[in-house]
Amino acid sequence: MDATMAGPILAVAGLSVRYGKVEALHDVSIAVWPGQIVSVIGPNGAGKSTLLNAIMGALPLTGHSAGELRYRDADVTSLPIEARVALGLCLVPEKRELFSTMSVEDNLVLGAYRRKRAGERNFLDQLEPVFALFPRLKERRRQAAGTLSGGERQMLALGRALMGKPDLLMLDEPSLGLAPLIVKEIFHVVSALRQTGVAILLIEQNARAALQISDYGYVLETGEVVLEGAAAELAANPQIIETYLGLARKRA
Repeated sequence: MDATMAGPILAVAGLSVRYGKVEALHDVSIAVWPGQIVSVIGPNGAGKSTLLNAIMGALPLTGHSAGELRYRDADVTSLPIEARVALGLCLVPEKRELFSTMSVEDNLVLGAYRRKRAGERNFLDQLEPVFALFPRLKERRRQAAGTLSGGERQMLALGRALMGKPDLLMLDEPSLGLAPLIVKEIFHVVSALRQTGVAILLIEQNARAALQISDYGYVLETGEVVLEGAAAELAANPQIIETYLGLARKRA
């Protein structure tokens, strides 16, 4: 945790989001501190992706939506996506959204485009660190992104996000559709990112994997936070074990 910062890097207060008459989120409040991994777990349809989209600015908080978003103690509630990205927020979406006909390296370079536009001369300085994190990406740097395996595409999506040197990295279901061994590798990398100082907000159905690497966690059900606490405490909570970890524990 960054001792130079008195408050959380991200603070969401009273966030409610409606799609027509349907309330997808109700009075949700969460906080992420610098250098911290925070997970939001919950069943499919709980509102986890809606939460990320609202934080990123893809869902303007107007009309039937309400709440306050603060980033580095500045009110960013009304800022557009581009402004939030420029401040250091970054979202790796569930669908990864890679440029499939472009090479692995070109996808990574695009991740640094914002820094290039800002006039940073060393905007590609994260390329080698990303290759060090994901050696397979270096091996396939000239290969079209569309030819990669599911696990490799997730690595590329993470690597592209890191090229922008974000202060807050938000991950939407990074384990979705991946084999168990690849999931373990992805989460190992996410855990290692804590050492770089980047704060991570992790949205994940795989509660066991998420809580193992997180500092703090929230449980989201039907659009509301029903439980929160230190990740280790949540992992030991009988209610969480029965609802989210029971089946996985029996298989283990």
